[in-house]
Amino acid sequence: MTSTAPGPGITEWEPFREPLRATLTRTIGIAIVGGAILSRRWGGLAWWPLASVVMLWPTLGGHFLELWYLNWLRPRLPRDRGVQITARVTTWFLGGVVLWLAMQLTVAVTTGSPLARRAPWWLGGIAFIGIELVAQLALRLRGRPNFYDGQG
Repeated sequence: MTSTAPGPGITEWEPFREPLRATLTRTIGIAIVGGAILSRRWGGLAWWPLASVVMLWPTLGGHFLELWYLNWLRPRLPRDRGVQITARVTTWFLGGVVLWLAMQLTVAVTTGSPLARRAPWWLGGIAFIGIELVAQLALRLRGRPNFYDGQG
């Protein structure tokens, strides 16, 4: 019989858990602030509600992408730091592309306008990596497990 327990000095990855209220408070709050910023670019406060809904894709969708990585993918990968970093950044990039496309589709469906071709698809992936690196830096500054220390 084969044991799946980790070897000496190796601990299991702890699943990430957070109360739903905390998740929704943070992600919706960020979406509202991000929506306010985006609405100024779109032409004024009249766009704020739609812009806030659009910003839920990277905030709430990004949270669930991160949960998928932490609780499903990471435990199935080798613990090698290089593998973990590559997988996480790749997850952020691919997830960012999907979230970017979802944002564009949301705007197109709600406004009746055709999909914008202002930025290439891969820009969403690069932007999401940047967003995640900043978010992980905030965790690090607060002394919480994060990407940079390999614990979060």
